[in-house]
Amino acid sequence: MANQIDEIKTLDDDKTLADYSARLDALRRDGVNKISELRAAIAAAKKNKMLDDDVRTKIIAEYRAEIVEAKKVADANRAQDAALTKEAVAYANKLAVEYQAAVHAAAEKGRTEARKEYEADLQRIMAENKEREQRLAAEGASKEDLSANAFQYKSALADAKTKFSDALYQCKTDEHQAFVDHVQKNIALRNSKTNFVEDFQLGLKNYAYQFTPQKFFLANGLYIAILIFFIVCVILAPLSGNGYLLTLPNIFTILEQSSVRMFYALGVAGLILLAGTDLSVGRMVAMGAVITGLILHPGQNIVTFFNLGPWNFTAMPMGGRVLMALFFSILMCACFSAVAGFFSAYFKMHPFISTLGTQLIIYGLLFFGTSGTPVGSIDGGIKDLLGGRWIMGYLGGDLITFPKLIVPAAIAIIIAWFIWNKTTFGKNMYAVGGNSEAASVSGISVFKVTLGVFIMAGVFYGFGAFFEAFKANASAGTGQGYEMDAIAACVVGGISFNGGIGKIGGAVLGVIIFTGLTYCLTFLGIDTNLQFVFKGLIILAAVSLDCVKYLKRK
Repeated sequence: MANQIDEIKTLDDDKTLADYSARLDALRRDGVNKISELRAAIAAAKKNKMLDDDVRTKIIAEYRAEIVEAKKVADANRAQDAALTKEAVAYANKLAVEYQAAVHAAAEKGRTEARKEYEADLQRIMAENKEREQRLAAEGASKEDLSANAFQYKSALADAKTKFSDALYQCKTDEHQAFVDHVQKNIALRNSKTNFVEDFQLGLKNYAYQFTPQKFFLANGLYIAILIFFIVCVILAPLSGNGYLLTLPNIFTILEQSSVRMFYALGVAGLILLAGTDLSVGRMVAMGAVITGLILHPGQNIVTFFNLGPWNFTAMPMGGRVLMALFFSILMCACFSAVAGFFSAYFKMHPFISTLGTQLIIYGLLFFGTSGTPVGSIDGGIKDLLGGRWIMGYLGGDLITFPKLIVPAAIAIIIAWFIWNKTTFGKNMYAVGGNSEAASVSGISVFKVTLGVFIMAGVFYGFGAFFEAFKANASAGTGQGYEMDAIAACVVGGISFNGGIGKIGGAVLGVIIFTGLTYCLTFLGIDTNLQFVFKGLIILAAVSLDCVKYLKRK
């Protein structure tokens, strides 16, 4: 098979395509390529601590002067470059079709030959085994000799199967590499510029190349099981007399319930990415919700805090009250989260302990300060303005309303995604979570990253706690057990407890899954206590799969 592939003329062997590449390199050498080289040289000069400031300034000025001249060359060659690139890529595409067809034919031939060779090996191995069995029986061989012969037979079969599998895999690899060569050649012709269609095709090819049933079910088995569960619930709902589950109002209700919980999951997700956790989420929620309830209560509060109050903030403008409530909710959550983060970052204390400490402190302060008394409902006008619903109209006789809380949750998701994926801080989070020692050696401040993740989590908790006050009368007991739901949602969403692995999209999906699970069970009339059993089983399954993936990676 290898000899057959080696005999096929590749894209790099084509003289015409090589001529295109040489002409394009000549056009770009003193233009766009030189600009890139000079910009890299400027960046290197700025980081070079061995240079004096005057020397560095002079070198950078010279480089920038050269960039001006290179831009003139690039502008002069732009039209010719574009036309020649288009012509070269078209020729490469035509050539690639022939190349890939030849590789495919060779791979098919290789698979056929490998299959015939495997069948011949099986026949030979079975014949040899039969001959040995007959000889051993005639010689009156011992039980140990018979066992040794059986082991030899199984080993020979396994070796033949491995040889056959390797041959098939090599054929698959050759076909895949032929397409990869084509895409890489086009990217080189376009001077490192990618193409959406090619990227999409390459993604599909890579997925198909790496796909195995074992990997697929290991990565998606839990989601498939949950999907089957939801399908069963959708079927059972009308049969049980509870109505249809899969309706637009029910979907919006699930998303509305997910919205506030989303803030908690987005916060704790960063800590789990650092191989940590946060046990103080529920108490943070209670603290922020109590603060919000005190400030936005319509009229005089009934709650005193450490014998201070009661207060009446109605004299303030409503906008000022809202901003003040949001500010203090975020400030207090961020401060307590920063305290836990300092102990974890400076003393290398596991977040389980540091957040357990802040959880107990907040819990004690809230209950002692308020005597556990609910602060009462917030102003109805502001509740409707920020936490109400927009009327969309009627559908099938049902009034459809859109929850407003979905909007801030969506904004929070976008911000979190941007931080995780598009900032240096986000990249450092992955580095510290994957291997903090290696990150430290590479120049990343583990202390700053860890403390920053804790503070970021506190900000998310503060926003979530602010909106939590819109749902019910806030008290020191508000948010009980929310940390478990947030952590579970992140784990189900694929954020690994081993650190350094996970995506914001996973946390979002996990929140929706858990909220949908609870809603479905409630909709079907399942006892609340039994719902904890379902959640527990899902958590065990998710963490078990994560552990298996981690062991396989090791």
